[in-house]
Amino acid sequence: MEKVSVFLADWQVLFREGIHFTLSGEEGINVIGEATSNEEALDFIEKNSPAIAVLNANHSDLTGINLTRRIRQNSPSVSVILIMDSDDAETYFSALKCGASACITKNIDPDEIIGLIRKVARGANPISEALLRPEIAPRIIEEFESFSSLNKEVDNLLASLSTVESEVLRCVAEGNSVEQVSATLGIDEDTIHRHLDMIVTKLVSNDHDREVVEVAQRKLTTILTRTRRSKKEPDYVSRDEFDAFKESIRERFKTFISGLG
Repeated sequence: MEKVSVFLADWQVLFREGIHFTLSGEEGINVIGEATSNEEALDFIEKNSPAIAVLNANHSDLTGINLTRRIRQNSPSVSVILIMDSDDAETYFSALKCGASACITKNIDPDEIIGLIRKVARGANPISEALLRPEIAPRIIEEFESFSSLNKEVDNLLASLSTVESEVLRCVAEGNSVEQVSATLGIDEDTIHRHLDMIVTKLVSNDHDREVVEVAQRKLTTILTRTRRSKKEPDYVSRDEFDAFKESIRERFKTFISGLG
């Protein structure tokens, strides 16, 4: 069976080497490279495409959050595990949106990281468990509410929460455990976890799509500005031009979503 290829990047040499040593003794796992910075990591990943990249979320000018976005867009077969300096809700929230598969802190037990890498290699996204934290669930609800406002402007191209997904998040936000959510909503825990995975998939897709829309809007504004400077006629975009512009955004959305699958 082919080994799971892993790449490591962290500014602390001893921590990085510790992970390398832990993984090197495991059958089926192969550490194919290391780097001190995320800039070095990007260059390596683009040329070698490991199955899993373990990156530092915070240090370096190119943060692990931004690097993960680039990896998920350009190398969707590469899963990312982010190393956090501390277990804080803000970093978790950013990691959820950028498409990371899991997060760890530097006090992680060696056996735990081995198990985590094996789970991610099988296609799991342990980061979805972060949605069960009552300080994160309300942030996710607010995020989808902001998506809802934008959705009206882009012909409902963004994903929305289903009724059950919304109920799950609201129950968690009220401080309920997964067992209590299961009892309240009358659905089993496995189904709840599947809903959490789907919420994360929608969150990542929408966050990317929102960035595309914002960039597209800026470019359209630039085009209009140039038109105003070069023409004396009244400035407008024809319906055909706008439809073509909107369709180009739609195709970019489809391409990104297919990469997440």
